[in-house]
Amino acid sequence: MRILFMGTPDIAACSLAQILQAGHQVCGVFTRQDKPVGRKQQLTAPPVKQLAVQHDIPVWQPKTLKDESVIDIVRQLAPELIVVVAYGRILPPRLIMLPKNGCINLHVSLLPHYRGAAPIQHAVLNGERQTGVTIMYMDEGLDTGDIIAVTPVEIGEDETAGELFDRVAQIGAKTLVDTIRQIEEGTAVRTPQNDAEASWAPALSRQMGQFDFSFPCDRLHHLICGLSPWPTAYFVQQGKKVKVTHSHKASGEGKPGEVLALKPLTIACGQGALELREVVPEGKRPMQGNEWAAGRRLKIGDILPFEPVTEREDG
Repeated sequence: MRILFMGTPDIAACSLAQILQAGHQVCGVFTRQDKPVGRKQQLTAPPVKQLAVQHDIPVWQPKTLKDESVIDIVRQLAPELIVVVAYGRILPPRLIMLPKNGCINLHVSLLPHYRGAAPIQHAVLNGERQTGVTIMYMDEGLDTGDIIAVTPVEIGEDETAGELFDRVAQIGAKTLVDTIRQIEEGTAVRTPQNDAEASWAPALSRQMGQFDFSFPCDRLHHLICGLSPWPTAYFVQQGKKVKVTHSHKASGEGKPGEVLALKPLTIACGQGALELREVVPEGKRPMQGNEWAAGRRLKIGDILPFEPVTEREDG
């Protein structure tokens, strides 16, 4: 099929690679602008643009899709189908209706659950045991279009949002290519979403990450996993942040912040206990929890000092 692809980050590049491997003709790519990256703030192209350039595919990076010039470009490209994966811009209705086969979108949740910007992270934050990939026809709403295909994905007990995202990217790309084949063959089905079952996954913020050890271990563990690798869960000790990027629920009871074991570093919570498997002290490199504990000369029975959280942006 003649496809116009719209996407920006790694998950979109993964899908674009699978579409090209399947033999479809990608007539053009729309992606976000190049951005400064790293300490040197070097201007870097999005992963989708990098892949498109490697395959000599024309690339456009408009700041908005509402301009008439964008509509003209799409008309000239004459795609049979528009495929959108994590593009990061809202498509106007006129653009959605241009291709004869419409416009489809890959969303990383089991719609209508977790519509919005951060579905994988919110699924982990809420302790879900399953997420998935949904391919849907786009309409004027936010992730509200008719569903074509769904592939469930189990969530590991200690799996971070970043690790899960990498797995879902591969599964989603395969589901997307299968769906494109169905559309090409005329066998794709449309299933309307039940809006009464919808839930939301808004964008994340840095403020969501702060915790203290009075939280129950379940809540703490889900927070750490759901916010890794960004924006990262952390506690504040003597005015400095200590990020926690990997954890594991453990047995044991004690006062919140009490050191129950050193190898692995196990801290008592408001309910239960938590192993801090990897931490990143402010201004330092990532290290194992027991390595950090040794550097601070912690002993079993010590109470880890932390600043309590009084207000939370996520409620």
